[in-house]
Amino acid sequence: MLRAVLDAISVVAVPALLAGVPLLALLRRVKVYPAFLDGAKQGFETAVRILPPLVAIFVALAMLRASGALDAAASGLAPVLDPLGIPASVLPMVLVRPLSGGGALGVVGDVLRTEGPDGYAGRLVSVMAGSTETTFYVLAVYMGAVGITRYRQALPAALLADLAGFTAAVIVVRMMF
Repeated sequence: MLRAVLDAISVVAVPALLAGVPLLALLRRVKVYPAFLDGAKQGFETAVRILPPLVAIFVALAMLRASGALDAAASGLAPVLDPLGIPASVLPMVLVRPLSGGGALGVVGDVLRTEGPDGYAGRLVSVMAGSTETTFYVLAVYMGAVGITRYRQALPAALLADLAGFTAAVIVVRMMF
């Protein structure tokens, strides 16, 4: 019964939002098209402002992958991480995820191709991808977009949240599978 209700709501939700927002704006006498253009202009200005930090993150990540530093770190830390339940093939996820969502998806794809989607490593890397955030990307892009240059407590708090997400992923995957 609940599933049927949720399915019905999910079918109607997106069309209702797409029609409801402009209708609400018209009822409030908001000029929809000029407001849309203002939002698009602000979005473009934000994109131009965040482009340099974004490029820096992608270049650094590409350098780490191309140099073999990620693979070397995975090999070196494997004896420490194996007892914790983190296979060496999953370590690049722990290192890349705070930097780049795209790079992390590449790691997920690599692990799923080599280890399989139903193995421990495949499940773990998949749960990690959904349990953590691209910390440095968020700090560079979102804080940069509003002009914050000193992260102070934000960086340690965000990295601690990533650690909690990675730890929770290991615990949950070990318990469930």
